[in-house]
Amino acid sequence: MQITGKDLIELGFKPGKWFKEALQYINDNELKDNEMISYLESAMPVEIDLHDKAVDYHVNIHADNEMEQDNVDSVIASMDALMRTPTIVEGAIMPDACPTGGVGSIPVGGIAVARNAIHPAMHSADICCSVMMTNLGMVDPKAVMDVAHQVTHFGWGGREEFSDLPKDLAGQIDSNTFLNNKRSVQLAQSQLGTQGDGNHFLYVGQLESTGETVIVTHHGSRGFGANLYRSGIKLAERFRREISPKTLKSNAWIPFDTPEGQSYWEALQIVRAWTKLNHTVLHTAIELEVGNAAVDRFWNEHNFVFKKGDLFYHAKGATPLEEEFVPDGQDGLRLIPLNMAEPVLIVKGDRTHTNLGFAPHGAGRNVSRSKHRYSLGDKTKEEVFAEETKGLDVRFYSGVIDVTELPSAYKNAQAVQNQIETYGLGQVEDRVLPYGSIMAGDVNATRPWRKRKKS
Repeated sequence: MQITGKDLIELGFKPGKWFKEALQYINDNELKDNEMISYLESAMPVEIDLHDKAVDYHVNIHADNEMEQDNVDSVIASMDALMRTPTIVEGAIMPDACPTGGVGSIPVGGIAVARNAIHPAMHSADICCSVMMTNLGMVDPKAVMDVAHQVTHFGWGGREEFSDLPKDLAGQIDSNTFLNNKRSVQLAQSQLGTQGDGNHFLYVGQLESTGETVIVTHHGSRGFGANLYRSGIKLAERFRREISPKTLKSNAWIPFDTPEGQSYWEALQIVRAWTKLNHTVLHTAIELEVGNAAVDRFWNEHNFVFKKGDLFYHAKGATPLEEEFVPDGQDGLRLIPLNMAEPVLIVKGDRTHTNLGFAPHGAGRNVSRSKHRYSLGDKTKEEVFAEETKGLDVRFYSGVIDVTELPSAYKNAQAVQNQIETYGLGQVEDRVLPYGSIMAGDVNATRPWRKRKKS
């Protein structure tokens, strides 16, 4: 008589994907009674429990006022819960840290180091959010700004101008089990040359050291990466239910030493290559239109997973300093933007036992977008915009001001820079002084279905 999954459940065994292989072995070898029970006990997955207490992590942040203290307390509470995750061996938080999601979710400005595991929620949907800088030499920044506004694309949808993927990249997408689906391919093609919304930007400024005009772009992998993220979350949850049900859903992981883990890691590298290309096509198009050959160009991620041996460094909004993390970086230079009215920092740095090879990725927030809106009182969007962007050429691509992206929405830039120095998180090599920036603006206000609803 064939043994079935129902029989195993009646014997008290927890169902899972291991049932298929176990049933095949039992029936092929005609195991029965004690012999079958003994085999099942050896074959069933061992559930991995949480750490008894939070693994120690490094706190590279302090509060200068009550509002900042509330933010720091929330970040620490979330990290304390996260650091009980069974795979985690080390962690750190940066001066721009702020909570996101529920308690136990990795905060922005957080680094979580896992052994032999990839945690999709720790790199979030905006996989490989990153910054790229191109030095265009001695050229009028206004001319660059005008060209950039014509070349870039923010907000919803895609475009056709840059839709031809390089053959090698298209081949890698086609060969990866996570990416070789119609939706991923369509997004990879249509969203090249787009920057999305939220805090993504195109910044024009001038090097403090030379006066040369540069562009800095900030965006991630768009829908292409988000599609991979959704697949990763589902897979990690499947593993969580089977091997570590006490782990928070937000901290579920994909074991690297599985076929799925290997394929997911490869998919992350493909998304990284696509994201770098997404920056590059915009920079090259601006360079060609301006007519000045690029003097210099480099980039770095600040929202990704970095591998070192069997350790996976999940950086949710943290700039990698270590050379091994950015093999295509130039001379160790990294970019840390603060806000549209402040310089972009060009930094270098070394790994220390407290920074784990990372620096902040920006200024971060002390309060949510909604709380920031409330704090503005009776001021109109136009009044706040005029006050906070005085002397700058700031444009919102949608034509609608987003006050939650103005400078007051972010932490004090000088305080963040002070803490970079205090905690040994890099040395400033140069600064890009602001001329202007382009952001998406409030894209929700321009959605056609919202206008119809209001009518």
